[in-house]
Amino acid sequence: MSVLDGPREEQRRILFEGRAHWVRPDGDELVLGDGRRIPEMDAVYLPPCEPTKIICVHLNYESRRVEFGAPELVTPTYFMKPTTSLAGHRGWADRPQGCRYLNYEGELAAVIGKPTRNVSPDEVWSHLAGFAPANDIGLHDFRDTDAGSMLRVKGQDGFCPIGPGLVRGVDVRRSTLRTYLNGEIVQEAPLAEMNFGIDYLVADLARHITLLPGDVVLTGTPANSRPMQPGDVVEVEVTDVGRLSTTIGEIPAPRHEVGHQPTDSKNVRFVALGSDYRRMREEEKRREREG
Repeated sequence: MSVLDGPREEQRRILFEGRAHWVRPDGDELVLGDGRRIPEMDAVYLPPCEPTKIICVHLNYESRRVEFGAPELVTPTYFMKPTTSLAGHRGWADRPQGCRYLNYEGELAAVIGKPTRNVSPDEVWSHLAGFAPANDIGLHDFRDTDAGSMLRVKGQDGFCPIGPGLVRGVDVRRSTLRTYLNGEIVQEAPLAEMNFGIDYLVADLARHITLLPGDVVLTGTPANSRPMQPGDVVEVEVTDVGRLSTTIGEIPAPRHEVGHQPTDSKNVRFVALGSDYRRMREEEKRREREG
């Protein structure tokens, strides 16, 4: 059965009585498998999946490609996030002291439902468990290292919030992605804007990699990813799927100055600030010309 076919179903995963439980939402309550109910606002959320790997596409939305002046996309390229980057709905993501450019990237996560290898794009939909909003958080102070692997940029603890639940029975190809920062929309795009659809991405990856139940494929972010500050609340909404909330905190810098340190280079600002950086540079050049 295709993950796109109705009716809509949602499962969430919470921590209750010291154990992980799968629950279903029912109005303002969550219903446990044994029939007990708890208020939704009291829930401590866990990610709605237990992946062996998290695979992300570097660039996919047309608006983001245009924002960065990148050439037309011919094929997707990928990077991976450690599973320790996972976080649940209403969790926290922390910026280390001494860093400046902790960016939100609202995305849709596609979660694998059964072993998937060498499938066609049409077959992908029957191999998915469901979809969830996600935030591919990135600390661009480390953009000048790790080349395209994004390990320290995107892989730090808590940098992959997913949730609140795993949803199926929704044709997400008709959905819209919105990111909110402190209640104001900062990203908005239809999922149809993707250059490479979910079916293409999963089929492409599965040509060479076995995807296992619970594995996550993050499908890209639209234009206007920007830095967040400690105390901010960022939310990622996918219509008919859900709305994920994360609070931004701050933690001490690492104890030892080993390896690459945070930088504030032109390359870092170009990615972290997007088109805002180009406007700033143009304004600086204008002032220089005018003396």
